Amino acid sequence: MDSRVLERESRVVLNFLDENRKLSEDCKDLIATLPLEKGWVAKHLHQYEGFWHTTRQLEGLVSCQNHFQAHHTDVLIVTTPKSGTTWLKAWTFSLLHRHKYHPTTQNHPLLTHNPHFLVPFLELDLYLDKPSLPDLSSFPSPRLFSTHIPYVSLPKSVTQTSCKIVYLCRDPKDAFISLWHFTNRLRPHTMLPNSLHEAFHKFCRGVSLYGPFWEHVLEYWHKSLEHPHKIIFMRFEEMKLNPEFSLKKLATFVGCPFSREEEDAGVVQEILKLCSFDNLSNLPVNRNGKLSSGEAHRAFFRRGEIGDWKNHLTADMIQQLNAITEEKLAQHGLRF
Repeated sequence: MDSRVLERESRVVLNFLDENRKLSEDCKDLIATLPLEKGWVAKHLHQYEGFWHTTRQLEGLVSCQNHFQAHHTDVLIVTTPKSGTTWLKAWTFSLLHRHKYHPTTQNHPLLTHNPHFLVPFLELDLYLDKPSLPDLSSFPSPRLFSTHIPYVSLPKSVTQTSCKIVYLCRDPKDAFISLWHFTNRLRPHTMLPNSLHEAFHKFCRGVSLYGPFWEHVLEYWHKSLEHPHKIIFMRFEEMKLNPEFSLKKLATFVGCPFSREEEDAGVVQEILKLCSFDNLSNLPVNRNGKLSSGEAHRAFFRRGEIGDWKNHLTADMIQQLNAITEEKLAQHGLRF
């Protein structure tokens, strides 16, 4: 890559990592009281309500907690980082808007916009670094948003209304490898990459973006069992292995099931084709450009596969991660 491009991208990322830029006094006061760990990309992670967040991400989260007002008709995509968020956003956007934008139309928004633009993050976009609160009145109903926020930290309006939550997680071994690659891609070229062993140690201790991974998953797992009409619990592996079934299940949950006519006309298959990894990753919009927060669009498309951990983890690492997962999740009926 041209050195001038690398330098320009580094400036964008360093601006993204400026932890003291525009922080409110209230946020600074809060951060001063929180446990601190070394970050993966940003300098620090702060433990808030039991989970780890970057400095700027935490300010967006607190602002979202204080100001976001959910509507009963909202749909909120919640994921652990690097669990298929981009793919699920494309699926859900296509489902909710398929009557306005048929999946084969030449002007479909997914052909010209990154899924993260079409389905914005609450704490990482709408409530982050804004001079005023976002005006959400232009979002058509049902409004579609996304977040990585743990259940314990969700705005009260989300848990107290009948808005729908679509939760997606992934085998922690693949989630870890994807997160390790992703965060190293975000680090400017002036910083050395995180070693696999250093990142692995942090992940196992729960010190990762929105971690601990297992507690994040477990909260939503329990809530999905208690409130199955409000929260659907999805897995990346199921989406990959049985995409048609998973897409239909999602459509029914969000209140827009496929009609027999649509199924006969191949609409399900057309949405899956439009939202496939091969199609999305090769679109010009996803090979170029950046999000407002600084991440290159291409950083969200690496492999999109099951089992890439086999190419990276040692036998001891696999055993350790499996043991943690068994200890924390298996007794609750959740296995990967």
